[in-house]
Amino acid sequence: MLDPVPTEPPPVREVLYLVGTSGHPNFGDEFIAASWLRFLARARPDAEVWLDCPNPGLASHLFADLHPRLRTTDTLWRLAVETAGMDPAAADAHVDRVVTHLGSPRYDLGLLGARRAGSVHFIGGGYLNSIWPHHARLLRAALRLREVSGARLVATGLGLSPAADAEGLRTTLGAFEHATVRDAPSAQLSRADRAPDDAFLGLPGLAGFTGAPVEGAADGDVWVCLQSDMSKPDVLEDAVAAVRAALTGPALAGRPVRYLEAIPGADRAAFDRLADLVPEENFVPFTRVWQEGFPARPGQTWLTSRFHFHLLAAACGAEGTALEVSPDYYRIKHQSLLEAGTGWSVTPTGSTEPAAPARSAAFPATAARLHRTKLREAEELYPAVDPPAHGPAEPEARTLPGRTVARFLRR
Repeated sequence: MLDPVPTEPPPVREVLYLVGTSGHPNFGDEFIAASWLRFLARARPDAEVWLDCPNPGLASHLFADLHPRLRTTDTLWRLAVETAGMDPAAADAHVDRVVTHLGSPRYDLGLLGARRAGSVHFIGGGYLNSIWPHHARLLRAALRLREVSGARLVATGLGLSPAADAEGLRTTLGAFEHATVRDAPSAQLSRADRAPDDAFLGLPGLAGFTGAPVEGAADGDVWVCLQSDMSKPDVLEDAVAAVRAALTGPALAGRPVRYLEAIPGADRAAFDRLADLVPEENFVPFTRVWQEGFPARPGQTWLTSRFHFHLLAAACGAEGTALEVSPDYYRIKHQSLLEAGTGWSVTPTGSTEPAAPARSAAFPATAARLHRTKLREAEELYPAVDPPAHGPAEPEARTLPGRTVARFLRR
């Protein structure tokens, strides 16, 4: 009887664990996650990548094929949300026990999988603050994971204001191997380094982004998005009134108006109030923009309360005004972009008089520089590795939404 042909053992696969707020859906959060997955598809195509997020089922559809070995779960998020109504000391003890000692059928398989990860990476976003204080236990769970697995802990592009426990955040993030935040107040309270928002990583995936200065008048489409989440009803009504005044004023008269949805439902409320000014066929739902691409181009005008619409549209050379809907949350976010040089105007909370849209012609070039800064940070965290010696490479992951240009996006 012939001896079996000896075979080499399969290679030990690298496991990377991302934590973010994906799957709601919310365009900004989804864009950040997709940007990291596309980067990792280039830098770590053979790694097993886990995305721990509140809605892993929808996330699996949003990011299908962006990384060849992506898996989604909600292990750490379920654990954090479970503590929302607990006494803080009891909540901390609960997280410590479940992560460290296991013994819970609802979490054990997910936690055993997380223990295989060489790194736990909190990707960018504004989900660690006093608005959702129980989310801080995501960080606590990560610390306990490192104690049992030795995983490297990193965080990038976080927004931490308004903070309920600045000292706790400072201590926790100080224990991370790498941590950056996206705005000055977050840097001050955490003492972490400041870096561009993680969305800058994905700018090359936008069809309208060139990185070159823009000139000429804004005479293209007008794009609107106002949110009903994170704002009080009277604040929303004031913002709607300001947009109505802008759309019916002489500066924007006669230009096509379109409405873009970042969060399904939450962004429809304002559209319904403006339906006499925006045709139903010009309402662009989240699913359509995710599949067909972000529509920003030079020459457009944007009226929006959404932070990431401000960031991405300005990076593509559009003018705009940011409408504040939350002085303790969104003001800080928009201010970080104004400090970066978007040149946009701001319509403050409660104002029904719209500020005239504005822009900086140089900001697309500034955005290209911020992209390179963020890319360097990503490459420091995940240096490129040589292709594995075993077998052929995996098929290339598909590009981010944004390469396809639909007819409604053309000027």
